[in-house]
Formats: sequence, C-alpha cells, structure tokens
Amino acid sequence: MTADSIKEALKQVKYPGFSRDIVSFGLIRSAAFVDGTAKVAVAITTSDPKLPPLLKAEIEKCLLAQPGVKDVIIELAVSAAKAPPPAGQGNLGGGKTPAGLKHSIAIASGKGGVGKSTFAVNLACALARVLEERGQPGRVGLMDCDIYGPSVPLMMGLSGRPEIDGDALVPLERFGVKVMSMGFLVDDNTPVVWRGPMIMKTIQQFVQNVKWGELDVLLVDLPPGTGDAQLSLVQTLPLDGALLVTTPQTAATNVARKGGLMFQKVNVPLLGVAENMSWFEDANGQRQQLFGEGGGALTAESLGTTLLGQVPLYPEIRAGGDCGMPVVVNAPESKPALVFREIALTLLKKLKV
Repeated sequence: MTADSIKEALKQVKYPGFSRDIVSFGLIRSAAFVDGTAKVAVAITTSDPKLPPLLKAEIEKCLLAQPGVKDVIIELAVSAAKAPPPAGQGNLGGGKTPAGLKHSIAIASGKGGVGKSTFAVNLACALARVLEERGQPGRVGLMDCDIYGPSVPLMMGLSGRPEIDGDALVPLERFGVKVMSMGFLVDDNTPVVWRGPMIMKTIQQFVQNVKWGELDVLLVDLPPGTGDAQLSLVQTLPLDGALLVTTPQTAATNVARKGGLMFQKVNVPLLGVAENMSWFEDANGQRQQLFGEGGGALTAESLGTTLLGQVPLYPEIRAGGDCGMPVVVNAPESKPALVFREIALTLLKKLKV
C-alpha cells in the first residue's frame, strides 16, 4: 500500500450530496502507509456539523476494506463556511457577485429529460416581459451551463459568436434576455469532451469574464446531476437560491429531491419547485395525467419549500423551443405562458425586486 494507492482507493468516497469523489475535489492533503496503518489528512469547509463525522466514517470504511490495512488514522481539518448573508444579498460561494448583478438563481433538476432548459428559457422571457412592463428592460440574464448539450441558443433563436470587449465576452441578447452559452463558442458538429477542471474553469469564465451589465436577475441553467458544474457554480457565484424543475413522475421527483438536498448542504436556499409536463389537455378539454400526479407538490413538501406552479404539456411549448420563439413570447396569453408569468411574479416577490 502506498500514498498513491490510498488516494486511488479514496476515489470511491463521494462528497456527501455530490456525485464527485473527495480526491478530485482536492480534499486530501496528504496520505501515507506505515506498518499496516493508513494515515490521511483531509481538509473540508462546511457549516454542517453532521458532515465531518459522516465523511470520516466513510473514509475509514473505505480504507479498512483495502488489503494490508489494519488501522486507519484520519486527521480531519474543518473550516467553518462563511455565514450566508441576508436573503436577496447572495449566498454561499467562494466567488464574488459580478458588479451590477442583483440576484442570481440556479435552475436545476437532478434528472435529465424533464424540460429544465425549456423551463429556464420561458421563465427568463417571462421575467424580462414583467420587468419591461415596469420600465426596466434588458435586466434579465440567462447563463447556459449545460456544457455538454447546450440547447438554450436554439430555443432563444440565437446563433453566432459573442463579441469581445476588452477581456470580457459580450452576451447575445433577444427578447430582453442576455444569454451566454457554450453553444456560441463551439461548432454544432463539435462534441465537448471535457473533464471536471475544464468545466469548472468555463463556469468561472461565464461568471467573471462576461459583460453582463446591470441585471436584476441572472438565471443559471444547470446540467442534470450533482457534480462538477453544480459545485463550481456555488463556489464561484453567490446564489440567492435554487429552483428545482421536475415532472410529476416518481423517477423524476426522487432525483429532484436529491438535487434539492445538495443545495441545502451547501447553504443555497430553495426558492421552490416547478412541476413541468403536469398534464395534457385533450380535444374535449379533459386533463390527461401522462406522467402521474402530485409529484411536484410532494417534492416541495419533502424539502420544506413551496410549489411555484404547474406547467401543462402543450405542443406549443415544444414548437416554440424548436423554432426559437418561446411560447411566452409567441403566445403570451396562452395557458402555459400565463403559468410562467405567475412563477416569474412569485420569484420577483421572493427576491423583493
């Protein structure tokens, strides 16, 4: 057993609430093996008193399962996380709020395929319309952090490359929403095959080196899961909260709940749950619960937050995304558009905008 083999073994230990291991997070300060005893030094930053003993137990269990290890000594250094500032003033994160940005919200799902990006695009457009009616146009931003499969440019009807102003990228803008996405920076036929550090660096660049200007709200469309992108965001940008998107079905709500618990572990408050594809209305006006019923409300209740709204399954939503004309813009008086508007109004009220 060597120091390297100890670290290799510890790659089996996930950081609680995340899909990424403690070694790749850089938490292992040193490792050694002497006379059958594995010694490791670990440093973490948390305000959760339950996390250190849990992590220590997992490390000990992992190492004692290795051949030749008879005993384990763990030095666990714990630094207290900074106390979250008052609501509306940003939240936990190692980064600094960009100048001119008042509020930032993560749009997350945990599971893929629930229409999270479609939801984020329509919510951004709904927020922009409400603020424009108040005489505050161009005060909404949408940061597409789905590095591997960015779909926001298509749904917003945007293409081309962002201009460069000094050292900063200038986001593209449409429907009163400023947008930055990896889709603007790579060709359509070029797959993004990156490891964690490159994803982290890109998200940092999107936060710190994009000329967002004066924004009341920045929505951050996250990829599915609880890994590199999620941790990078909470370390880079102080978030005012997270909004979870799920469909009513159990397969989606179970994963959404885990995503919500992840945000709670890193002191990001949950602003609420939005249920997408809640029902389909047939030609007779009857609701068909294609994905089950009540999942969004149950998820919100289990996480101690509120159900912000239920978005029905309408062909117009899909069609609007495919042609770059979100339903909120193309059919502002339609049922789904009015749901997005109500959610936008609720969020602005929560943020005191």
